[in-house]
Amino acid sequence: MASIGNFFRRSLRRPGRGGKEEAPAAENPSRVPQGRAGERSSLLYSAGQFFFEYLVVVSLRKTADGRYEPKITYQFPKRENLLKGQKEEEERLLQAIPLFCFPDGSNWAPVTEFTSETFSFVLTNVDGSRKIGYCRRLLPSGRGIRLPEVFCIISCLGCFGLFSKILDEVEKRRQISMAVIYPFMQGLRESPFPAPGKTVTIKSFIPESGTELIELTRPVDAHLEHVEFQALLQQLSPQLILHIFASAVLERRLIFLAQELSVLSQCIHAVAALLYPFTWAHTYIPVVPECLLDTVCCPTPFMVGIQMRHLERVLDQPMEEALIIDLCEGKILRAVGDEEEILPIKLQNEMLTSLNRHNNNNNVHTPEQVNTLVSEAFVHFFVRTVGHYASHIKWGKSGSGTFQERAFCKAIASRTNRKFVKKFVKTNMFSLFIEEAERSRIPQEAYFQRKITEYQEQKKHRRDS
Repeated sequence: MASIGNFFRRSLRRPGRGGKEEAPAAENPSRVPQGRAGERSSLLYSAGQFFFEYLVVVSLRKTADGRYEPKITYQFPKRENLLKGQKEEEERLLQAIPLFCFPDGSNWAPVTEFTSETFSFVLTNVDGSRKIGYCRRLLPSGRGIRLPEVFCIISCLGCFGLFSKILDEVEKRRQISMAVIYPFMQGLRESPFPAPGKTVTIKSFIPESGTELIELTRPVDAHLEHVEFQALLQQLSPQLILHIFASAVLERRLIFLAQELSVLSQCIHAVAALLYPFTWAHTYIPVVPECLLDTVCCPTPFMVGIQMRHLERVLDQPMEEALIIDLCEGKILRAVGDEEEILPIKLQNEMLTSLNRHNNNNNVHTPEQVNTLVSEAFVHFFVRTVGHYASHIKWGKSGSGTFQERAFCKAIASRTNRKFVKKFVKTNMFSLFIEEAERSRIPQEAYFQRKITEYQEQKKHRRDS
């Protein structure tokens, strides 16, 4: 367990703007899965690479004291000829996976019925790259009482909808035989990951059914392929979503509580996606294993999901500037108190109107439409507040740029917008976004740039008309 704990405690020394280094791991022990703005590509990979790195089955095995411990009982593929460093990293990864597949501890008992559930988790490597675990927990076919098991696909690709469909196919084959899963996953591994909006077709043979053609289509908007905003709208009111967004933008501590693992992972991924084109750059654990609860509540920012049965343990933790959200009841249990004052009131009201409109029409929109409509409201907020950033990067002869922060803030006409932006520019997520922008004149986030251009053209048209 000590080695697993070290796996989660590792953090990167990474320089902020101006070259100042962040605290090393010893001073900052629990900044576990965390990412950087420059790592967005680790979740939005280009077409043509492998769909996944591993498929593992995690089963519960009885220990000497009568409890159950999750263990990997199947792994595909088995990787060989790894270098020493690669092998050590793989061992740490494979040790960690079972904890996240059964984060709810070891108090299990065999059952005859179990509703399968889908959830995901995120792990961060030593180099800062992220791996996502897509999980389907189900009850194997058979008679009598049985223990659930988890099929977990480990991938560097962030595309929840696509992998949910893959897990549907895995579950269907599991009810027939484990032997039927291997050729399907082998066919998937040999297929190239499709470009946004494109489809890949997998041929798969099922006994007594023949050959099936399975079509896997990637969403057109790549920045929305690992999110379902509908889940967030179903659990929380638009007003509360804005309070959570405001806290996340200022990089405060956020704890989400729910009974179901699927609700936790979906809602936390959705909140993180609201920050686009910026990336949450601190501890990010959609589902915290029970054995790691004490490593989470640290003095640095974090966004984590914890099962509701640990509520008292969470509330007993001393935390400043923390927002604790009850997803079961759709309410905030603990807040700083200034959440309504963080965002500019005019823009806040516009987003609230937009969310209320989408919420009222939730039944007539597809999940993809909801994703687009909700995302546009929050992207528009960033367009209005910081969309002029590129005009304030001074380019040198060497090809690198320098961001003119003072001029950037001064250029904002609205006093309330300027007050917000002066706080936002001090966040890690903004600094890392600007660092990326200073490296190249080619914009990193095409969708965001397109929305900036559209807004500027609309302003010009209004002035001219």
